Formats: sequence, structure tokens, C-alpha cells
Amino acid sequence: MDLHQHVDGYCERLDPSFWSEPINAITNAAFLIAAIYMWRRSEGLFLAKLLCIVLFAIGVGSFLFHTFAQTWAGIADVLPIILYILVYIFAATRDFWNQRAWIAGFAVVLFFPYAALLSPLFAQIPGFESSSAYGPVPLLIFTYAFGLRNRAPETAKGLAIGASIVCLSLFFRSIDEPLCNVLPFGTHFLWHILNGIALGWMIEVYRRHMLARPTKLG
Repeated sequence: MDLHQHVDGYCERLDPSFWSEPINAITNAAFLIAAIYMWRRSEGLFLAKLLCIVLFAIGVGSFLFHTFAQTWAGIADVLPIILYILVYIFAATRDFWNQRAWIAGFAVVLFFPYAALLSPLFAQIPGFESSSAYGPVPLLIFTYAFGLRNRAPETAKGLAIGASIVCLSLFFRSIDEPLCNVLPFGTHFLWHILNGIALGWMIEVYRRHMLARPTKLG
């Protein structure tokens, strides 16, 4: 693998230069703002704080990818996203469902075969090929929301809202290249903005759930 190989996967990028994707690069501030805002609201909640740190890393990694646009930067972009998903699965399984830590850890492990099985199916959706790897995520969130509808209705509602925002962000991510002739600057920047909102909101959902519990755990 050539870690310095140039990557050109977005409508806005016209050449390999650092600022060839100014809108895509700058809108990563949405992740940073959401992370800082939620950090201040998550006092005493270890996993919420950890999610804030990872969310900040998502913004940094995505900025690197949309400026350097090389393989190593792509890795820096993707890894924090995966880590955020895994931490949230652990937190949601342990604290929304009141499960032991080992069961929550097992749920984290199960995400890998789950995503590997469903991603190819999402790739069969016309126009969704470029975003198919992310498709299993909102589906999983909706599944948790449905399962919690009676046990924790407010949390379930919050999860459903978060999943809906993620779906909208995936829509804009998917139409970036197809609409390139119509919108030269693309639509990928809306993926950043909406995802920043969605991931910050998901931390807020977790925070509210934890504060509503008789015993507050990290």
C-alpha cells in the first residue's frame, strides 16, 4: 500500500493541491464545534467524554483527508469514525439496556460481521455504492431505538432522530459525484455538517439517558 498515493474521490477536488477542497476542509469544523460543546455538557460521564474526544479526532482526520488527500490521511479519516461507532455500541448496550460490560463488549465484536454482511447489500442500492459501508450504522441505531421504545421512550426517540439525520447526511454524501456537473463544489460538505450535528446529538442522547438514571455511571 502506498500511503502517499493521491486520492481524488470528491467533486470539489480538481487537483492534488492542499486547498483544492476548501469547503470540504473547512466544514470539518462542525465536528470540532460539536465535540467541544458536548465536552462541556458531559461532566462526570466518562464514555460521553471519550466520545467527544473521538468526535474531535473525526474532525481532524477528515480535515487531513480533504487537504492532503493521500492514503494515510484517508486512514486518519476512517479510523476515528469506526472507533466512535464501537464506543457508542458499547455505551448503548451497557447503559441503555443495563447489560454487563462483557456483553457490551461482545456487541462491539458482533458489529464487524454485521457490517460485513450488510454493506454489500447496501451497495446494491443504485447511487448508494460510495456510501454503502456506512449504511448498516443508521439501521443499527433505528434497531436500538425500536427495541427501546417501551423501556426508554425518550432515549428511543432521540436515537431515531439521530439515525434520521445520519440518513440525510448519507444522502448528500452519495449524490456528491453524480451531481458534480450541476454543483461544481459538490454536496460532501453537507455530510460533514449534518454528521457533526448527528454525532453530537448522539452524545446528548446518551448524556440525557444517563442523567435520568437513579445511579449515574460513567
